[in-house]
Amino acid sequence: MHPSPHRIAARRRIAAAAATGLAVVALLLLLGSHGGAGRDPVATIRAAVARHIAPEDHPAGGVPGRADGYVAEGRSISPFDGGHPAIANLQPALRHAIQRAAVDARAAGVTLRIDSGWRSARYQQVLLDRAIATYGSEQVARQYVNTPQDSTHVTGRAVDVGPTDADSWLAQHGNAYGLCQIYANEIWHFERVTTPGGPCPATIANAAGG
Repeated sequence: MHPSPHRIAARRRIAAAAATGLAVVALLLLLGSHGGAGRDPVATIRAAVARHIAPEDHPAGGVPGRADGYVAEGRSISPFDGGHPAIANLQPALRHAIQRAAVDARAAGVTLRIDSGWRSARYQQVLLDRAIATYGSEQVARQYVNTPQDSTHVTGRAVDVGPTDADSWLAQHGNAYGLCQIYANEIWHFERVTTPGGPCPATIANAAGG
């Protein structure tokens, strides 16, 4: 006897759920085996989860999209892309500082890109919720993803810079623009926290302040 259309549909749903489960397991293995220095756990979450939940420009069902500052993994943007909310909604002083740094970095042969800039509060909450699900604990997740209330991305006062050579260049020269690395475990996260040419404060261990 041939299975009914309802049973076929049910089997397909089960197969899809199984595939999703395997993807989650693969993500956990990836994080566990490649969590060394220089790897961005937030980018890993964005790459493995966020890009699959909605097209960047067409969010659905309350899922963050471009209007929330969403930048898909592998689609870093120019610090001069004023049409993207991730850049447009940065604090003007930070936006101008990172643009000046990008010009000088280019002269030194380094291309400076923005992996993440301003984020809406709901996008930040999505990242935090998924980080908690991924790491299995809010305590661990908070080392990498701040709450919407405390996130400097939400207030437009932080940028995540890439690629790695740009991180390194900015770590060496960023204070000339008032830009400083904030967290010891996030070589990509910069904020404008000093006057141009002034000293940068000591880095904090992580986003949780530990």
